[in-house]
Amino acid sequence: MKENTSYDLQDQKIKNYHSDLGITHTKTVTLPGIRTQSGYEFKKIDLNFMTIGTLNPEKSNAVLVCHALSGDAYIAGINPETGRPGWWDFHVGPGKAIDTDKFFVIASNVIGGCNGSTGPSSINPETNKRFGMSFPQISIRDMVAAQKRLLDFLGIEKLFSVVGGSMGGMQALIWALDYPEMVTTCIPIATSMAHSAMQIAFNEVGRQAILTDPNWKNGDYYDQTMPPDHGLAVARMIGHITYLSEYSMKTKFGRKLQRVAEPEEIFPLYSIESYLHYQGESFVKRFDPNTYLFITKAIDMFDFLEDRPHNEVLRNIRSRFLVISFESDWLYPPGQSKELVKALKRSNATVTYCNLGTQYGHDSFLINNPEFSRIMKNFLHMEYMNQESISEGDSD
Repeated sequence: MKENTSYDLQDQKIKNYHSDLGITHTKTVTLPGIRTQSGYEFKKIDLNFMTIGTLNPEKSNAVLVCHALSGDAYIAGINPETGRPGWWDFHVGPGKAIDTDKFFVIASNVIGGCNGSTGPSSINPETNKRFGMSFPQISIRDMVAAQKRLLDFLGIEKLFSVVGGSMGGMQALIWALDYPEMVTTCIPIATSMAHSAMQIAFNEVGRQAILTDPNWKNGDYYDQTMPPDHGLAVARMIGHITYLSEYSMKTKFGRKLQRVAEPEEIFPLYSIESYLHYQGESFVKRFDPNTYLFITKAIDMFDFLEDRPHNEVLRNIRSRFLVISFESDWLYPPGQSKELVKALKRSNATVTYCNLGTQYGHDSFLINNPEFSRIMKNFLHMEYMNQESISEGDSD
């Protein structure tokens, strides 16, 4: 019996969603390889990416947006295959926070991903078989190194801004650290300098759900009719709980029943249970279990300061920062953003910090959030105007 009727209607509503950008498309490009931090040498890599807007003659208006764990290059506009909007369509487009009438926006699926970029499901050219678990351990820094290859391909030597939430915020920080002369502004959102034990614990439970699925088969499931969908769905359910807040769960679901127990069933089904089942079932249609393993481990291993003094690590940073956190985010609590702000300021970086009272948890940067959108838009506008004023002054 079909149990997710309300979410099927929600899907239909999404497919009828209007985007100011209309239908958009991604591209996949083959780029020179990278050497991973783990020591593996890729001779070449594929990256799937999207660009929106127009690069100005000075090439000074490029904004790189880095996605979170389950994201991809499809940042805005309508995907012609699914009818769904890009994951940040609320915030990227004409007149929006990242104004595509003003900025040239770039987004790519990270290396290790499963949406057109080289990852565990890709063919290993040395064996002509899928990498699976022979894929090398990747890091946040490797993701950034691959993005740098993409920008070289696009002929972009300067980024007006690097923006990202959660894992995307970690990428933004590495951009500012590894390419200080290239990044004018940096906007890390709902992120941290390193995962806490609790954050690692949640990711490990998700990984174990996949690893203990009998269909995982040590990661060699690609030719099987039954991939480890159940394990991945459970991992997504666990993760999705951490993205919400008590307020959002209470107001959206409360203790409402989706349905009473059917004759062949033992228990009734609460609305929150039905919602989590829906999230898990939807996720397995678009994500690779091995990618989930590799990317969550990359996030857990991320350490911005690498146990070194902040003034030693951050001394070359040149970017101006807008750091944003959300009061209700218990996965990446505001305290972690405050630690980042403190480290940056002690290293003489220019930092604006906003902790927003949005009540929707970690997902607050992914939903239609006018306050968040306004703060990001104002920061980018002011910085862009300052850049234009400086350019005009130089030309005089």
